[in-house]
Amino acid sequence: MGRFKYEGRDTKSIRTGVMTAGNRREAIIKLRDEGIKVIDIKEIETTTLQKDINIGNPVKRDHFIMFLRQFSTLMRAGVTIVDTVRILSQQVESKALSKALATVEDELRKGNSLSNSLAKYPKIFEPLTINLIKAGEMSGNIDESLDRLATHYDKAYQTRQKVVSALSYPVVVGVLAIGVVIFLLATIVPMFVEMFEGFGGELPLLTQLVMMGSDLTLDYWYLIVLSVLLIMGVIWVMKRNEKGRMILDTLLLRMPIFGKIIKKSALARLTRTLSSLFSSSVPILQAMTMVEKVVDNAVMSKVILASRDSLERGGSLTEPMKNHWAFPPLIPHMISIGEQTGSLDHMLLKVAEFYEQEVEAETDRMKALIEPLMIVVLAALVGTIVLSIMLPMFEMFNNVDNL
Repeated sequence: MGRFKYEGRDTKSIRTGVMTAGNRREAIIKLRDEGIKVIDIKEIETTTLQKDINIGNPVKRDHFIMFLRQFSTLMRAGVTIVDTVRILSQQVESKALSKALATVEDELRKGNSLSNSLAKYPKIFEPLTINLIKAGEMSGNIDESLDRLATHYDKAYQTRQKVVSALSYPVVVGVLAIGVVIFLLATIVPMFVEMFEGFGGELPLLTQLVMMGSDLTLDYWYLIVLSVLLIMGVIWVMKRNEKGRMILDTLLLRMPIFGKIIKKSALARLTRTLSSLFSSSVPILQAMTMVEKVVDNAVMSKVILASRDSLERGGSLTEPMKNHWAFPPLIPHMISIGEQTGSLDHMLLKVAEFYEQEVEAETDRMKALIEPLMIVVLAALVGTIVLSIMLPMFEMFNNVDNL
């Protein structure tokens, strides 16, 4: 992302400012969507301070939400924007955010708008934040825009945390189970193998199979490590390739059990973002461009881009969604009703709330099912290895008693 200084003309006057975009062409398209005809536009070189902030660790989402809440509260209390930014720059927990706000304060004192000042730090302040604050500046309700942003990010954060929590539990238990099994096969089982070989006699089939597993683990452990590294490398490469991302995201959405949760989470994020943008009077084409990046799923991004192109050609916004498997009929149906009634933002908000509740219910159900299942699987793996060790020991004790 780069910063571009522009001069343009709208229906009323000449306008100047700074905006963020991937390239010059994208910047011109964004300005055109806002009703600004570009007269001159050029990229601004990034300062050392901005590079330090942009390259560093991003601001934690919960810290950013708290910042927005505090900003809105101070504005409603009658504190000026400059004083609010100065106060928050001194008390926010994130160092990157604190540095950015200190520079934003200087920009505000020079007469720049809040939205243009924040736009100089695209790694911290996303296009959604900039556009909603810009809408608040135009309507004179910045505090309401900030509060709406805080609510939007808070809901999205909570939904994401539920999904991460639901997915991380089986992964952690699975890794633990594999680690325990490898430890037993590599250290404990070989000790008993030597003892059993010293006594002679035929070992039970279960013990023989576990011993084979132990031998394979000891002899070919490097293949296990290489396989894990290879899988991680392939995923890393695919994420940086357009076709690869499409394949990965398709697999994620179609994955049994987990795919349903991931899809509903993405749909909740998509519809809530659109609702926030429409309620702030952001032009629909610009809103669709922003949502395409926010949704963070290549499959859905492609459909949103197709919807934007369809709308730009004078077609229907919902037609590409109706014909795609990733979008349930509820989405295009509710959008159509919203378009007809003039309450599109309200309809999208209702859809977002519905899917957020669905994600919460699905994650709770999945946790209730997976927790006992993973415990049973772990107990079965460890129990099988322990049983394979105990069986020949019981046979040895029986032979001693018979003697």
